[in-house]
Amino acid sequence: MFNFLCKTSLLNYGKNTIRAQSTLKFQHFPSSIFIKCISTAASNQHSFTVSYLINSCGFSLKTALSASKTVNFNSPEKPDSVIAFLKSHGFSETQISKVIRTRPCLLCANPKKTLLPKLELFYSKGISSPELAKILSVCPDLLCRSIEKHIVPSFNYLNDFLKSSEKTVALIKHSPHLLHLNLETCLVPNLNVLRDKGVPESNIFMFLRYWPRMFRTSSDTFRNTVEVVKDLGFSPLSSNFVLAIVVKGVGRIKWETKVNLYKRWGWSEEEFLAAFVKYPICMMASLDKITAVMEFLVNKMHLEPSAIAKHPYVISLSMEKSFIPRGAVIQFLLSKGLIKEENTYTFSAFKCSEKFFLNKFVNSYEEAPQLLKLYEEKMGVSKMTEGLKRRDAVL
Repeated sequence: MFNFLCKTSLLNYGKNTIRAQSTLKFQHFPSSIFIKCISTAASNQHSFTVSYLINSCGFSLKTALSASKTVNFNSPEKPDSVIAFLKSHGFSETQISKVIRTRPCLLCANPKKTLLPKLELFYSKGISSPELAKILSVCPDLLCRSIEKHIVPSFNYLNDFLKSSEKTVALIKHSPHLLHLNLETCLVPNLNVLRDKGVPESNIFMFLRYWPRMFRTSSDTFRNTVEVVKDLGFSPLSSNFVLAIVVKGVGRIKWETKVNLYKRWGWSEEEFLAAFVKYPICMMASLDKITAVMEFLVNKMHLEPSAIAKHPYVISLSMEKSFIPRGAVIQFLLSKGLIKEENTYTFSAFKCSEKFFLNKFVNSYEEAPQLLKLYEEKMGVSKMTEGLKRRDAVL
């Protein structure tokens, strides 16, 4: 009789606990037994969810335990139907795993009522099944957004703004997070700020395409950043205006840390500002990259920090493909007196194409065989170093 009562109470607990208690009169047996019964059932359901996430979705135990706090199911029917639905629409196992890891609640969704209409909407815009699988694995949040209240209005706004459905679709393929942004508080106000400042449509499109996350910024913060950039001397008509907004938007602490690093390498405040206005990408490099480039140019190539500030583009050049092999050739030519120790000459050697570099700094000298061997040796060492870095990053 107890087993019957316990099973009956568990079946009704999730639907209507109060009614179950009234019907079965649980007060006739100790409440602690009932609580233990409920606790055991919840534990079993929790265990099934964790096991399913690990075995069917590739979750780690830690990730599965965390996800089970927001989603629970006691049978595989519903999550299996969601996974089967995604597979039928061209999602790979890796893409499905990304979607579920980001939004495990989707395992409890109704594929036909909740998911299919959203996929059909994207298909109607000319987005293919493989393209859509890629988009939604990058931004699974779109599957949780309302079609009528969010996705369609966002798409229509971008379409009206860009005046081209082709551009809109291309933009969404590249930056799907744009459709997830809040139209009223972020996207529309921030785009209007750029338009009001006279930023060309082509530069705004570039901004949307490559840095969509910047539009998550509140309108007040975004407007202040734009004003600061304008006050620094950037022209809204220049593409550097957009780049400067991106850089300034990284946060005060990161900005000040990088400014101080350049100053420690000998740049004055005026030299830094001039370098930033000329080439704002110099502030996109990591602290390690800035240190490596400055150390090489100052300590090994013996270039003046002030000269580097006049050629800030060098900060973005590759150590492995540019500085190390070409620096070795330049140092050889300087040691033999074949070229003069002029900063501009050296900087041009790092910036030019490989074909031009070989013709100008290698093949035009009698020592060409020796120079070519030196260059190729350094390139080989650089490739090996780069490979080791990639391996270490994976490990």
